[in-house]
Amino acid sequence: MDLKLIKNILNLISDSDVDEVAIEEGDFKIKVKKTGTVEQITYSQPMQAAPAQPAAPAQPQAPASADGGASSESSGGSSAKGETVKSPIVGTFYKAASPDSDPFVKVGSKISKGDTLCIVEAMKIMNEIEAEFSGTVQDILIDDGQAVEFDQPLFIISKD
Repeated sequence: MDLKLIKNILNLISDSDVDEVAIEEGDFKIKVKKTGTVEQITYSQPMQAAPAQPAAPAQPQAPASADGGASSESSGGSSAKGETVKSPIVGTFYKAASPDSDPFVKVGSKISKGDTLCIVEAMKIMNEIEAEFSGTVQDILIDDGQAVEFDQPLFIISKD
């Protein structure tokens, strides 16, 4: 199932009075349960490649602003200009496929549409976040292994 479709489903549910939805498509299953202002999301799909490090438990946190949560690779937080790439799901942010691998992108990296920017792990499923346009990475707003919320800013990328 496409991450964009999942994001659209989550947006529709959050804007509606529906409290619970379950969808099955082949081996992929998703169940979203909304309780008050907290959403609980459960995925079930055959295992994909996982980072060799244990995942930090997701903890609720306030959504980061464009200049909040800047990583050590940050080029100056709010001074970066460009499009903000946000997390389509709740999970754990990883810059690389494994701890001993190079990061997918760094500040200053030239990217093309479809390039993998990072991985967001949700329920032991590794979801590759791909670039929706070509450009240059201006800022990385999240540290490796940090829990991310739905729609939380991850990158600032200037379009080419």
